Amino acid sequence: MASHARIKITAGFWESLCQLGIDVNHVVRKAQLPLTIITSPFVTTAQYFAIWNAYSDIIGDTAKAIIKLATVFETTHYPPAVLATYHARDYRDALKRMARYKQLCPPEGLRIVEKGDECTIELEWLYVEQPGPPILVGITLAFLLELGRRGTAQPLKAKLVEISDSISNIQELEAYFGCRVQIGASCNRLTLQRGDLDRPFTSYNVELLEILTPVLEQSLDERQRSYSITEMVKWIVKRSLTGGCPDIKTVASELGMSNRTLQRRLIDEGTSFKNLLAQVRHEKAIEYLKDSSLDIKEVAFMIGYEDINSFYRAFRLWEGDTPSNWRAKHLDKS
Repeated sequence: MASHARIKITAGFWESLCQLGIDVNHVVRKAQLPLTIITSPFVTTAQYFAIWNAYSDIIGDTAKAIIKLATVFETTHYPPAVLATYHARDYRDALKRMARYKQLCPPEGLRIVEKGDECTIELEWLYVEQPGPPILVGITLAFLLELGRRGTAQPLKAKLVEISDSISNIQELEAYFGCRVQIGASCNRLTLQRGDLDRPFTSYNVELLEILTPVLEQSLDERQRSYSITEMVKWIVKRSLTGGCPDIKTVASELGMSNRTLQRRLIDEGTSFKNLLAQVRHEKAIEYLKDSSLDIKEVAFMIGYEDINSFYRAFRLWEGDTPSNWRAKHLDKS
């Protein structure tokens, strides 16, 4: 789905760079992009990542680049999707709106889980093969906390920040987040005190929400219809496999439709949920088998098979060979 990704960089982003004393033309040139990109309504994923990397390189310190931009961005520059979070009823409502409306501005997605006394918000990459740069990861997580601080007018602290890439000057990030920052983690995630989610927003504006919400929901509906259901289902299944084998009910619920509607939409596109699940498992099995550090049992588990014999049977249907033989042949070639 990467080919469908059109990302809008708001005027507020460029204005914030100016507030930091950064020449936006310098950022664009360093990203090796045409200057017309500054006034262009949309950019590609590759261009988007290049702009973020260029900004980080100019600052020269990723941690400082994260904190500077997260704190300088003025609420008056927020685009409508973010305004709807800033004027939410409380922190929980704001985060839920952020996760929902983030779909309007890929490639980042957010998954929120409340459990015990913690709330975790994990950053996911929507419809792209390569993850985003460390600067974008850090900015996204910092902004989630910044949103809570600004909305509640309280100096909230996180419980833990996990970042998969390496970032220098971790001490400065820890001072900003108010907690330990773990680099080289298995995911990009912000963990909050669950009780903080109940804090009301001083910026709550019900009248503005009544105006913004219907418009944003319509935009979200139009965007979802612009993607093929097949692509969306495959992406959700890929993302969910390591947690077990997703069923059609789970996927339909995430897409906001009934099982029957999802089945009908897939039939209209000439496929079925069963076929797409098999396709995804096949694609991921090939990807994981190319990594010699992974045991065959691990590969089976990672694509949703608890029984390794079932994985072997399925792989024979896909490739006409056993996983171990396929791996031996293809690793020899490389």
